[in-house]
Amino acid sequence: MTHLPMNVFASILIAGTAVLTSRADAAETPAPAFSLPALPYAYDALEAAIDEQTLRIHHGRHHQGYVDNLNKALAADPELRGQSLESLLARASSLPAAVRNNGGGHWNHDFFWASMAPAGGTGFPSAALEAAIDRDFGSMDAFRSAFRTAGLTRFGSGWSWLIVDPEGRLRVTSTPNQDNPLMDVAEVRGTPILGNDVWEHAYYLRYQNRRGDYLDAWWQVVNWSVVSERFAAATHGPPAGPKR
Repeated sequence: MTHLPMNVFASILIAGTAVLTSRADAAETPAPAFSLPALPYAYDALEAAIDEQTLRIHHGRHHQGYVDNLNKALAADPELRGQSLESLLARASSLPAAVRNNGGGHWNHDFFWASMAPAGGTGFPSAALEAAIDRDFGSMDAFRSAFRTAGLTRFGSGWSWLIVDPEGRLRVTSTPNQDNPLMDVAEVRGTPILGNDVWEHAYYLRYQNRRGDYLDAWWQVVNWSVVSERFAAATHGPPAGPKR
């Protein structure tokens, strides 16, 4: 049997202990609950309405910041860990501000990215969605005008939304900051099927203070296939396309 010198043996023992401690610490440290989703298109794919630099900053910095801060807030509050984002948002009034704000920021942006597609690949509203828009707004033009007004008149930062309300009707609404219609603090609650970000970081590099121009250009990249599928799901109709 070979005997190791004491100094070598001690070094091996210390190294082994460090590995075990590292593994134990890793086991005790919960993995991040949420992560930044990849965009479903290239950063320059929405140039018809949103420039590449804005999209890179918006996704890679702003959205990443919401994800990171949400995970930090959840790590500090064990009672909130392991819950779905939707279940947390449904009781936003009782959440710490960091969870409400960053949880809303994460959910809203994930929803926002999926609401868009490159021009030419946006599809069209389904027949069922078109019929509901005509029923509840009078026409597509009237709906778009109401949606634009909701975004234009939202003071400061926030979002404009098209939702299905609890009675199954379409409504246009808006929320401040990173709130959304799923939250129990929303003035008008419902299931979002389309949403637009009217924070200045969403449009300022190209449009400066011209929020209305941004809202008008944005229709060129609205993914109507996804919106139609969301409408079908919200009204328990047949699926109308890929789901996210």
